[in-house]
Amino acid sequence: MLGRLLENRAGSFQQLWGSAAIFDRGTASGISITQDKSLEISTIYASVRLISDTISTLPVDQFIREDGARRPYRPREEWVQRPNMMMDRTTFWQQVIVSLLLDGNAFIHILRDEQGGILELHVLNPNDVEVMSGRRYRILHSNMTLDREEILHITELLLPGHLRGVSRIDKAKESLGLSQALTEFSARFFGNGAYAGGVIEYPGDLTPEQQQMLRDSWDGAHRGVHRSHRPAVLFGGAKYTPTMVNPSDSQLLDERKFAVQEIARIFRVPLFMLSVSEPGAVSYASVEQQMQWFVSTTIQTYAQKLETAFSQLLTRRDSFIKFNLNSLVRADLQTRTAAYSSALSAGWMSVNDVRGLEDLRPVEDGDQYRVPLQNVPLTDAPVITIAEKAKAAQALTTAGFTGDSIARLLDLPLEHTGQASVQVQPMPEGGA
Repeated sequence: MLGRLLENRAGSFQQLWGSAAIFDRGTASGISITQDKSLEISTIYASVRLISDTISTLPVDQFIREDGARRPYRPREEWVQRPNMMMDRTTFWQQVIVSLLLDGNAFIHILRDEQGGILELHVLNPNDVEVMSGRRYRILHSNMTLDREEILHITELLLPGHLRGVSRIDKAKESLGLSQALTEFSARFFGNGAYAGGVIEYPGDLTPEQQQMLRDSWDGAHRGVHRSHRPAVLFGGAKYTPTMVNPSDSQLLDERKFAVQEIARIFRVPLFMLSVSEPGAVSYASVEQQMQWFVSTTIQTYAQKLETAFSQLLTRRDSFIKFNLNSLVRADLQTRTAAYSSALSAGWMSVNDVRGLEDLRPVEDGDQYRVPLQNVPLTDAPVITIAEKAKAAQALTTAGFTGDSIARLLDLPLEHTGQASVQVQPMPEGGA
């Protein structure tokens, strides 16, 4: 029967299986994966949005280090807060991060004025940039060549001896292709009415027209979600034989879960941040610890790459830009209160320091640092110490000790008159 079906087809067996269009897929799963198409995979889209949105919304500023202390630099350069006049700051940084996540490279075109100052920064499509020797870059769509002063090139992972960074999409295309294949298989399975493909065997010869009518009749009655689970009626000795493996037998759901874990591993994103709630998804004692892991291993890595690269563009060479990650590691109110209380008692934070971290206005006399014991201004600590010694000296004098012995005992830097206190003077003869 199979031989007769092949004979009746317009194309030959060799033409069908020898076609390059069937095998030229790029992955073993038969799915071609490109940077743009990879975003069709929901886990990749979620991971890219998560990382790019997190970094692009962080506060960024220009700083300078003086006497070991980091201080804001003013007036800061305009491009730090508005790199591109055609878009807001968040969109600009988002484009840079997305380019790094998908292509492994970010190319920023630098537009300068006549004095060499930066006017605008434009993020280029990495697929449209060719890296040449001598750190020159050719823009393919315009056939324009730019030098290192006109292009800022940031790489995510650069192999030794290579000019261009590695794309995780290209290196992990087999895993991503499998994920996309599982998604398409599931969609087609339910689109076909959740029934397995098969062969209709008929005890006799059928003309091509009759074969087509039988196929169309079967598809019309059973293909599609709205026609699923309808009973089939075969006549004339026809027999239907399924040829597709049952999804439960092929562990389709387990494979799709594993595909999500693979992508999360590639992008270094905790599973709970991808809304995975299966047992074992939370590997640390708390979600807060996983968030700290995500910030330190993923967000901070990209933030430091951007800080190092873009600081080279600043006019003042000893200044630098820095992203503020404090909002990402912000603990709950009870934890923050305990930490602030400890810092205030230890004397290394002031009241206004704490209020500044909580976005509250400073208060009067709030910049004073206090000592742990008495909780007084640190500058008043010597005075308080002398006052306490004076109280002790007064008590010892009342008890009858001499002034010199008390001064030596308490190490008071004072000279005593040698006279006893009036409180212990002898009564005059004859009474008062």
